[in-house]
Amino acid sequence: MAVILCYGDSNTHGTRPMLEAGISERFDVGARWPDAMASALGPDHQVIAEGLPGRTTVHDDIVEGGARNGLAVLPAILHSHKPLDLMILMLGTNDLKNRFSMTAYEIARSLERMVLATRAEDVVDNILLVAPAPVKECGTLVDVFAGAEARQTGLETHIRQVADRLGCGFVAAGDTVAVSDGDGVHWEEEAHLRFGAVMAQAVKARLR
Repeated sequence: MAVILCYGDSNTHGTRPMLEAGISERFDVGARWPDAMASALGPDHQVIAEGLPGRTTVHDDIVEGGARNGLAVLPAILHSHKPLDLMILMLGTNDLKNRFSMTAYEIARSLERMVLATRAEDVVDNILLVAPAPVKECGTLVDVFAGAEARQTGLETHIRQVADRLGCGFVAAGDTVAVSDGDGVHWEEEAHLRFGAVMAQAVKARLR
């Protein structure tokens, strides 16, 4: 059985578009993209969803707290779920928050650091990097992500270059899904289901 770890933020967690900033709800089991991917892959694959709302690549969040630094907790998560055949890494959206002042290039470099740290733990070498769907400055999270549209310019290209350089797989989520206009960050249920089907094909190709 192939074991796949999906390491991400609120969109991997399955957070619904927020009707009010700071108050989150979650889609039901089966309606989140890792669940849809697992269904498409079938019983010979085990999919582990490790999505934390607000998770960044390498930053502690002094506003929200809650161990949001994805790099800091990564070793424990890897060893908790080993052995692993593939890790899907989709982070970077929360790095676009105004409080972090990150450029697209710096976010990609942070993901590169995460890939290297993952391989240093000697748990999984096969990694599929996913460039997150572009955010929009609209809806309930417009103040949190002020300036994000400009800062994310070139992000997909930079992440693709990291994937190529490190021998990772690559998927651009924005080719399949768009964020909800309700908060500019999270996905509607239909997008989760569509993305899960696309990711199942990407996983099959990566594990082949």
